[in-house]
Amino acid sequence: MNRMKLNYSIDAILTILFLLVAVTGFVMYLVIPSGVPKGRYQEYMGMTKATWTLIHNRSAIMTTSFTGIHLILHQKWICCATKNIFRKEEENKYLITEF
Repeated sequence: MNRMKLNYSIDAILTILFLLVAVTGFVMYLVIPSGVPKGRYQEYMGMTKATWTLIHNRSAIMTTSFTGIHLILHQKWICCATKNIFRKEEENKYLITEF
């Protein structure tokens, strides 16, 4: 697999995982009441609260892992961009003249 396809695959997976974390987070925050039901399982949109929490937590862990991979794959670009940003600020500092 070439570098472009790998980057695209990682970014596509990150997008899907982000959407999964966002949707489950909003459902758990807005739809599912807090607290533990007494003696029975309560379902929300066909899944129990424990299932919603499991999906949310696992997808968040996977998002963190894939973000780390993404940063590793782009470390050269990140270093170059950071150097360019700070180099331009240093150059601009000496170019400022008063009128």
